[in-house]
Amino acid sequence: MRVGQMGQTPCVYWLTGLPSSGKSTIANALDLALFNLGLRTYLLDGDNLRMGLNRNLGFALEDRRENVRRLAEVANLMVDAGLIVIVAAVSPTLDQREMARAIVRNERFVEVFISTPVEVCEERDVKGLYRRARMGEITGFTGVDSPYEPPLAAELVVDTVCESAEDAATRMAQYYTERFGTTLSR
Repeated sequence: MRVGQMGQTPCVYWLTGLPSSGKSTIANALDLALFNLGLRTYLLDGDNLRMGLNRNLGFALEDRRENVRRLAEVANLMVDAGLIVIVAAVSPTLDQREMARAIVRNERFVEVFISTPVEVCEERDVKGLYRRARMGEITGFTGVDSPYEPPLAAELVVDTVCESAEDAATRMAQYYTERFGTTLSR
């Protein structure tokens, strides 16, 4: 019922990639691109949710899995309300992202791999987390001493070395209209 009132097909764009790969930047650009098409969205940034809903979770594998589960559950509730939800979260393992896809339901899930070499991520790291991880001050850091499993079949891949956030967002918004067939204008 709410879907009909919204006039759009709800879905989840799940942006995954190494820390400092550009997930949040691209998520914000996508949010704006979809808004400019007249679509109703909500952005769930993994970093922001760790300060609130997920503040009791650490970075051990079990906690990371629970973090992804909670993000997917919240995203699913918002999809049920008729929104296009953009999730930006490292979500480092294939099984975590498959769990998120199952919670949201496959037909409403768009996995976006933000493909950025670790060296570029380190250059972009304004928080100095990679440096601290390499010095041993942080353990279990994805991309340094904790693995990241790239998606095997993401619906979209963004190479941030070759494509700007704005160009990626435009392409991702176009993907929405091609896959879901909804185009609105404000």
